[in-house]
Amino acid sequence: MAQKKKDDTNYKVIAENRRARYDYAIEDDIECGIVLQGSEVKSLRTGGSNIADSYAAVEDGELYLTNAYIAPYKQAITWGHLERRKRKLLVSRREIARLWKATQRDGMTLVPLVMYFNHKGLVKVKIGVAKGKKAHDKRASDAKRDWGRQKQRLLRRGE
Repeated sequence: MAQKKKDDTNYKVIAENRRARYDYAIEDDIECGIVLQGSEVKSLRTGGSNIADSYAAVEDGELYLTNAYIAPYKQAITWGHLERRKRKLLVSRREIARLWKATQRDGMTLVPLVMYFNHKGLVKVKIGVAKGKKAHDKRASDAKRDWGRQKQRLLRRGE
């Protein structure tokens, strides 16, 4: 008999930007690697991070994640890291060109959606190519979501 394969034992969500889907209309997303220091990885394993106020940008032909918070690792006080430093994101040249074009020409922005450990135990960041929503777009999204909830309630009751 063949052994059952374990389901992604290393996969773990570190930080999620829930507000991004409310404030932005996500057109496309891309998975990126991220360049981290050792103390940052250890801090992420303990779960101290926040990407809610961060953004990504193409600068000098490289993609950077700016203003992402990674808590300091207490055991690495001497050789620790800066909490909100710019971190390089790893994507192909073709993807960087596509993202730069989207931000410059189409008026889009790059928003981090989720930071996680993949099944190999590597830190990955999912970046969304997004367009900002106006107030009336947000109201329409709220109305659509509320109608979906109400519809589910009615179907459950059988009315």
